[in-house]
Amino acid sequence: MAVVLGLDAILMRGTAGQTAATEVKNVKDLTLSMESGEADVTTRATSGWKASIATLKEASLEFGILYDTEDADFTAFRDAYFGNTPLALFVTDGNGSGLDADWSITGFSVEQPLEEALTVSVTAKPTASTRAPAWV
Repeated sequence: MAVVLGLDAILMRGTAGQTAATEVKNVKDLTLSMESGEADVTTRATSGWKASIATLKEASLEFGILYDTEDADFTAFRDAYFGNTPLALFVTDGNGSGLDADWSITGFSVEQPLEEALTVSVTAKPTASTRAPAWV
C-alpha cells in the first residue's frame, strides 16, 4: 500500500476555462468533499428494502491560507471572492490524481486568533463553465 501524506498534496490555481498551472504554496489544511444526491427507487421488488440511486454530484473545497496581502495566492482568492470571478483549481494528491474544475469562491472568512497568525478560511464550489468537473 502506497501511503500519501497530506503535505505532498498540491493545490493548483489558474484562470477559469484553462487548466490551473500555478501551485498554491500559501495553503494550510485542505478538505475536498464530494457527495451525490439520491433518488428513491424503492419498489415492491426491493423486498421491503428502501433503494436509492446516485444522482447529481456536488463538491466543495475548504482550506486555510495565511492572511498576507503581498502574497499572490491570497490576493487571487480575495479578488475572486469579492469580484465573483471563477478560478481554475486542481486539487491533486501530488501524484497527478484529483479533481480539476472551475470554481467560485463562496466563502472568505478571516480568522483572528489571539496567539496565532491571521488566517483566512476559503470555501470554493464548482461553477457553471465550459469545463465540467473531472477526476483525473
